[in-house]
Amino acid sequence: MIQPGDVCKKREIHFSPLPQGQAARALDTLAEMDGIRVEIAQFNILLVSYQLPHHRLETIEETLVDQGFHLDNSLLQKIMRSLVHYVEEVQCQNLCEPDRTQKNMEIFVKVYEHHPHGDHDETPQEWREYR
Repeated sequence: MIQPGDVCKKREIHFSPLPQGQAARALDTLAEMDGIRVEIAQFNILLVSYQLPHHRLETIEETLVDQGFHLDNSLLQKIMRSLVHYVEEVQCQNLCEPDRTQKNMEIFVKVYEHHPHGDHDETPQEWREYR
């Protein structure tokens, strides 16, 4: 189950070293978007804060790429981005679904109502004590 604190995300966006100054320009671009807080962590890294499901890292990065920014495409960064994209997609799907424990509990109650209760062992008494 997703906790309320799990929807608040803080992620780093790594930019390619060239052209220089991308992080500062991207800061201005992202600062205009509602619900996103941005700050510069290093010369080519932005620290972005947002809440699911209103924003996702994938859509933020797509916005930046569409604006002409170049993200760091090293293997490590590609893997990290893919993992974050997948995790956030699953979390957004889980936020939209009803609580499964409640649904399963209702099914259990229905089955329990139609099932005989108590000690209904069909084994004959003499076989129960046989050792």
